[in-house]
Amino acid sequence: MAIRSLIINPGSTSTKLGIFEDETLLFEETLRHTTEEIAQFDRIVDQKDFRKKMILDFLAAKDVDVKSFNVIVGRGGLLKPIPSGTYAVTDELLHDLEIALGGEHASNLGGILAKEIGDEIGVPSYIVDPVVVDELQDIARISGVPELPRISIFHALNQKAVAKRYAKEAGKPYKSLNLIVVHMGGGVSVGAHTEGKVVDVFNALSGDGAFSPERAGAVPPGALVEMCFSGKYDKKEIMKKLIGNGGFNAYLKTNDAREVAKMAEHDEYAKTVFDAFICQVAKDIGAMAAVLYGKVDQIILTGGIAYGKYVTEEIVKRVQFIAPVTIYPGEDELLALVQGALRVMNGEEEAKVY
Repeated sequence: MAIRSLIINPGSTSTKLGIFEDETLLFEETLRHTTEEIAQFDRIVDQKDFRKKMILDFLAAKDVDVKSFNVIVGRGGLLKPIPSGTYAVTDELLHDLEIALGGEHASNLGGILAKEIGDEIGVPSYIVDPVVVDELQDIARISGVPELPRISIFHALNQKAVAKRYAKEAGKPYKSLNLIVVHMGGGVSVGAHTEGKVVDVFNALSGDGAFSPERAGAVPPGALVEMCFSGKYDKKEIMKKLIGNGGFNAYLKTNDAREVAKMAEHDEYAKTVFDAFICQVAKDIGAMAAVLYGKVDQIILTGGIAYGKYVTEEIVKRVQFIAPVTIYPGEDELLALVQGALRVMNGEEEAKVY
């Protein structure tokens, strides 16, 4: 009998829904929320009832009986660092999402909404591979300043999903492969996968690694300190320069990589910025190859920017000496979430406890 799933993936101004029977998508919908609607809430958790009503109203309008679902799956939020896997939404996990333990982020609502709807209809609720997945080896945590350890914040859901997809297509266990996975979206994360774990990764939010459409990535630390104490900016303005207004936004006033690619065709400055982005991503791949002692079975490029032919071709030129390259453009987060739940529902894995 097919397992029927409701998948909930909250974003800052939208809630993406997916309805699956096993791995077959029956339909998906993105419920949009206006800036005015969101602005009335002081905290992310305060949006819970508003978003829940929209979800239930949408299901009713589509004549979908909420009681027909066997499982509810939400996007994982900013929790404490945890190993990869599918987690039951326990009271402790729910508490940390509600208090925004790791910070205020729309993804925190995924587990909260899944738990409430699941409890009401008597079915389990899960989250899968949140961004705080932490499988770093000890040496990867050392930064050079003891008070500033390197941390693991990355596109864990998509990185794990495409790594397992490649392993399945190659007919090999994921745990037997050494992979470098590159997610290129609003942020960029490059991770070294070995023995089924991401043992090193560039922080995709506010840390090291390549710049991206919206984020500064690694910047010269001395110059950053001088900027912070120049008196020209407050803390909020500095953080915005690093996260949100960094990268393509800072240089070219757009966070759309497709637009940057078009600009680069006729604008030398835009081409320089675009090529710098490509070069930095390639450098990160080289660094992760060193983490894996040069023994790399495959490099995988994924995320929205991986749709760009120029980007992928140029990266391949720079890194194909390391290993062959596979491209899985985009990020199918809804499918990745349902696959995580199905592995538990079908007895392939046990649900982890937070």
